[in-house]
Amino acid sequence: MIKVVIIDDEMNAQNVLQNTINRYFPNKFSVVAICDSVSQGVEAINRHEPELVFLDIQMPGENGFELFKYFKVVKFEVIFTTAYEQFALKAIKCSALDYLLKPINHLDLANSIKLFEARYQQNSGQKKLALLLENLTLDNQNSYKIAFPTLEGFDLIHSNQILYCKADSNYCFIKKIDNTSIVVTKTLKYIEELLPDKPFMRIHKTFVVNLNYIVRYHKSSKEIELTNGEKLPVSFRKEDEFVKAILQKE
Repeated sequence: MIKVVIIDDEMNAQNVLQNTINRYFPNKFSVVAICDSVSQGVEAINRHEPELVFLDIQMPGENGFELFKYFKVVKFEVIFTTAYEQFALKAIKCSALDYLLKPINHLDLANSIKLFEARYQQNSGQKKLALLLENLTLDNQNSYKIAFPTLEGFDLIHSNQILYCKADSNYCFIKKIDNTSIVVTKTLKYIEELLPDKPFMRIHKTFVVNLNYIVRYHKSSKEIELTNGEKLPVSFRKEDEFVKAILQKE
């Protein structure tokens, strides 16, 4: 049985989650502790050594993210729970962690459990949480690391190392400023949602580019030139938006 700890200050949320786990996953998971604060959660984790922790983000006193400062080594996986869809979800998504929006239903929970089981087999929880904490503490929000899924696993890349992203059917090529590339097993649309709004911009149906590395725009040919000498097309539909973006940037 996989041991589970629930940390949430709302009694109703505690009961719903526990009852849903017991009902739909009775032979896989055992809820060994329910806590309503970070301090109680730390104590329960140290006592029970769970494999999975459901962690509320917004709680009185210490919020959920502060739980990790009490552990030098994180040996458990975390599924965040929150009633605020916009709250820190960018950081969570970029760190390849999962989350559940309240009120939690069994279908969403089942999907999260599937992700947990796959990740648990890979024993990757510590790396993902370390990445999350690094992202949360960086002052420059345009330079956090992003976990890009590849055929071999994940490549962790600082966003400011990305020159551009190129669509290739259901895959995507990411070109870095050192002129190396990786193949990502997601669409360009998915990658675009991971990237910070600035300085990245979709300039063509095939390309998302880092505006910081554009050195020249050729209006006649509707092409940009990058710091590495490569030229990329700007679509007619994107031209006005692109020009406004680079003028505002300057």
